[in-house]
Amino acid sequence: MSSAQMNYIAPWWSYWLNQFPHVNLRFQPVDHTFKPQEENYQQSLIFLGCVAAAGLGVNLLCLAIYLSCLCCCRKDEEEEESKKSNSCCVTWAAVAAGLICCVAVGVGFYGNSETNDGVYQLTYSLYNANNTLAGVDSLVTGTMGGMQRGLKERLSRLDELFATRGDFVQTLHFMQQMSDNIIKQLLGLPDWDKAKVNLVSIAEQTAYVEYYRWLTYLLILILDLVICLAACLGLAKQSRWLLTTMMVFGVLTLILSWASLGADMATAVGTSDFCVAPDKFLMNLTKDIISSDIMHYYLYCSQTLPNPFQQFVLQSLTVFQRSLTTMQIQIQGLLQFAVPLFPTAKGDLLNIQYLLNNSEASLHQLTALLDCRGLNKDYLDALIGVCYDGVEGLLYLCLFSLLAACAFSVMLCTIPRAWRQIANRERNYDDMDDGDPFNPQSRRMMSHHPHQGNMHSFCSYSSSMGSQTSLHPPTQTVTNAPLSEYMNQSVLFGGNPRFENVPLIGRGSPPPSYSPTMRATYLCMTEDQIRHFGEDFRA
Repeated sequence: MSSAQMNYIAPWWSYWLNQFPHVNLRFQPVDHTFKPQEENYQQSLIFLGCVAAAGLGVNLLCLAIYLSCLCCCRKDEEEEESKKSNSCCVTWAAVAAGLICCVAVGVGFYGNSETNDGVYQLTYSLYNANNTLAGVDSLVTGTMGGMQRGLKERLSRLDELFATRGDFVQTLHFMQQMSDNIIKQLLGLPDWDKAKVNLVSIAEQTAYVEYYRWLTYLLILILDLVICLAACLGLAKQSRWLLTTMMVFGVLTLILSWASLGADMATAVGTSDFCVAPDKFLMNLTKDIISSDIMHYYLYCSQTLPNPFQQFVLQSLTVFQRSLTTMQIQIQGLLQFAVPLFPTAKGDLLNIQYLLNNSEASLHQLTALLDCRGLNKDYLDALIGVCYDGVEGLLYLCLFSLLAACAFSVMLCTIPRAWRQIANRERNYDDMDDGDPFNPQSRRMMSHHPHQGNMHSFCSYSSSMGSQTSLHPPTQTVTNAPLSEYMNQSVLFGGNPRFENVPLIGRGSPPPSYSPTMRATYLCMTEDQIRHFGEDFRA
């Protein structure tokens, strides 16, 4: 492990967030030290959420004032320049809102991923530390069980077998003393069982909360993007119902943006308070579980500064190693001198030798696990995950919330103006003369005359009477036919309101798009044909 990795330095944003005002709900200053159990500190974090709620109230109030002015103080939009300028403002405002929303969603995705990576690194380090503590507990328990049960049972049988040889019995008693000494040293090691359970509980709860936090933000990001795209589609299609729907969803998303800003800011400030002085908080948290010497040894892991726990561990493991070595030498002597005299003792002696070898292997593993570098690495990895990736991701999420609030505020200001422009345009169409053939609304007007829907097309009638060349065109005369005859002729020729194909009654020539064949057919109408079509055709 590099020297840079051995030292933890809190990032600059943690110090910056730690300097934020900490005020309780009674507007009294609170200490910046991370104390989540205290009520005043909890209120200081809730106060940050209340600040975001106040921002939401100001935002909604500004929107309400703007919409009121838009409804009450109407400008004269009949002038062409005014119309063009308003349309341009609406267009550019919609473009700005769309760009800000897209940037906000991109920032939100990055911040959500960074926060998730930091929390994952935290839980991963907690599980690793838990595995280390579980391994220590397993090795200590296994070695003590082997010494107390297996070794004691075999030494009792050998004591009965060697009853006639005092020197052999004395060796067995000496081995029993070494075994009791090893058990004593193992009992002096700290009990990690309670700390192991706490680490697992913290890791599981953190992973559970983080999963739903990540999923919630993912849905919010998708919702923001969909609302932004739907609003742009409504502006492009000039769909009033779609714009109205997106305006309602925009208000809801605006509320969500400010709520997420308050939650993220409170979480970021609280986490930064921890990141500024994590060692102090952990020492206070574990003072009733583990001694301060043990926590200091594993939190700082200094190889130069002496530590009482480190000296105790080294002393205990050294005694453990010497006792095992002495017992193995005694077993070798008994195998060499006692087995020729007592052949039945060979099995128990070999089992004791196998037990001592396993205990020695466990000693080496225990020495590696009790070294501070493994747990200190997990501790530093957890701090880097929370204080670097985690808090950084929360800051990006706060930026996303601000950008989303700005984007939807602009959108909520743009949609009513665009909605009013669409309504004015339709009202201008409705104010046109119903008989004007160039009114775009005349198509809908034609559909409301059922007596004209059953009239036969002149072209179909003329085609059934034979060749058009047999009809002699009458002399062209200029007449002043009224507009009703003009509209009747538009229905007569297929009911199509496309006016470039409609014959112009009473004029000397048809429009340029009027084909020569249709012109000849029109000029060849007889009195019988006129009587056939009825009075609707007559001027």
